[in-house]
Amino acid sequence: MDAITPERTIVGSDLEPVTRPTREEAMAAVRTLIAWAGDDPRREGVIDTPKRVVDAYAEWFEGYGADPAKELSRTFEDVQGYDDIVMLRGIEVESHCEHHMAPFLGKAYVAYMPTNRVVGISKLARVVEIFAKRLQTQETMTMQVADAIEDHLSAAGVAVLIDAEHQCMSTRGVHHHDVSTITTQFRGVFRTDKVLQQRFMDLVVRK
Repeated sequence: MDAITPERTIVGSDLEPVTRPTREEAMAAVRTLIAWAGDDPRREGVIDTPKRVVDAYAEWFEGYGADPAKELSRTFEDVQGYDDIVMLRGIEVESHCEHHMAPFLGKAYVAYMPTNRVVGISKLARVVEIFAKRLQTQETMTMQVADAIEDHLSAAGVAVLIDAEHQCMSTRGVHHHDVSTITTQFRGVFRTDKVLQQRFMDLVVRK
């Protein structure tokens, strides 16, 4: 967790590279937030909290150091003529809203229509995980997953649905619980063929 490159380009940004704070600087920032919240960062119960928070952030946001293209680079052509939907249902989504840094949790449903090659199914789940482990909006994340699969697998079509509950809405602000946010992206044949699109939706809700 400590082997961090001092500088990196901000993901999805055209800005100049930024200097990534050191671990000690990050821990100092947590102490400042504890004090701002009204507590004493020297208190026994929270004295080790900065270390724990930095460790947690390293895990929650490890997607910045991962490359979805690499995950999708190894494919298999020996599929013996298989030419129908490949789908993963119920992939766990654990991400953080970029506006409040509050978690949003849910499930992703990802499908593609292969042309002449397929990818290992665990790699689809890994692509979802990479984009989830960044500061996100659900809309952007849904598009990023679809883009990665479409671009790197040369799939005839891609379908992505994410269903998640946002704690920035359930634990603050309007305080509405059990409200689900659903986002979708349909590419290629899943966009043009409404029958195929409905098959995907039927598989999403099938018990």
